[in-house]
Amino acid sequence: MTASLVFSLVFAAAIVASIALRFWLASRQIRHVARHRDAVPTAFSERVSLTAHQRAADYTIARTRLGLMELALSTAVLLGFTLLGGLQWLHSAMLTLLPDSEWLRPLGFVLLVALIGSIIDLPLSWYRQFRLEEKFGFNRMTPRLWLSDLAKGFAVSLILGVPLLAAILALMRSAGPAWWLWAWLLWVGFNLAVLVLYPTVIAPLFNKFEPMPQGPIRERVEALLQRCGFTSRGLFVMDGSRRSAHGNAYFTGLGRAKRIVFFDTLLNRLNGEEVEAVLAHELGHFRRRHITKRMLVSFLISAAGLWLLAWLAGRGWFYQGLGITPMADTQAVALVLFFLAIPVFSFAMQPLASLASRRHEFEADQFAAQHSSAADLVSALVKLYEDNASTLTPDPLHSAFYDSHPPAAIRVGRLAAWAANGSAPLSGSAPQPT
Repeated sequence: MTASLVFSLVFAAAIVASIALRFWLASRQIRHVARHRDAVPTAFSERVSLTAHQRAADYTIARTRLGLMELALSTAVLLGFTLLGGLQWLHSAMLTLLPDSEWLRPLGFVLLVALIGSIIDLPLSWYRQFRLEEKFGFNRMTPRLWLSDLAKGFAVSLILGVPLLAAILALMRSAGPAWWLWAWLLWVGFNLAVLVLYPTVIAPLFNKFEPMPQGPIRERVEALLQRCGFTSRGLFVMDGSRRSAHGNAYFTGLGRAKRIVFFDTLLNRLNGEEVEAVLAHELGHFRRRHITKRMLVSFLISAAGLWLLAWLAGRGWFYQGLGITPMADTQAVALVLFFLAIPVFSFAMQPLASLASRRHEFEADQFAAQHSSAADLVSALVKLYEDNASTLTPDPLHSAFYDSHPPAAIRVGRLAAWAANGSAPLSGSAPQPT
């Protein structure tokens, strides 16, 4: 048995295993949420209505089912590109259609594969926005705005991505065995530059950002920032309601360019004390250096990935095992194959990433309980769970595998426990975990 055949079998087995696991977890989630649909958990019975609870259950089930459709489509595309010979056909076509150029043909091949994948994803993306989100009252977008966002996103991807891709392909071709190290340094620099540019250059292409108006809420926010010794380049309100009824708040930028952004939908729903508590949670991520830690982990993983790509690019079985025998432009082919195949093998690492994220959320909650009111954060979280139709009864295994945030009952219960232990005053009652 040849090495390429062995790799083909391993790749196929990994696809089957990941699909089986995803379908099993999704079926567990659907059954568990449906089973608890007709009763609000005791911990939330005085805060969440049965109608809101059932809406969240139906929304969760609908999203999970759509996720299965997306999984089936993405798997079909992956198999079509690799084991069924799609990339081989595209590669041969590119050799015929484009001139023998050391940069045009490789770049064109990668962009063509990416474009085909994006076009295939469009119908489900449209369905998610104008059917699923519309059905549950979240969609505020018009088809015109959706198309405008699509065009802007495509333009930004070309402006930023094409020079980066061209540079990486050039390094793969001419920088020798250590090309992956230079490519990694380029990747790190690119990401840091985007973090700096995003708040003032990229984000305003899609949303309007206005300074947070003077008033009691801004005064509370500024007092909290002063208390925590945090400085930023401004407090902004984003027109999130133009696209969705979902609410959120976030930090963006790097270093002194940090901005604090609130969705207008969030400010319209929460009172001043609750906004302060939500912001305290976000401050907790910065004070506990979660953003820095995640960046460092991401950069380390990207370094390992590029090293692995450099090693695989010199192995013929890697190409042949994934259904292609390149006659030229092997760097571009290797890059495409790697980014198609790596999610199949890295999927098993998802629970570790989810676990680390949930730990960070607990730490940020504790920071908020120490510098604000735990009861106000609980109140804000319950409102956000209700407004965003987040299920209060996720399947434990599905949640452990996927969820970046802890289940609602556990999260709220910890906040109550920290407050009771003296980490922060708890003004008012908080639900306990079931």
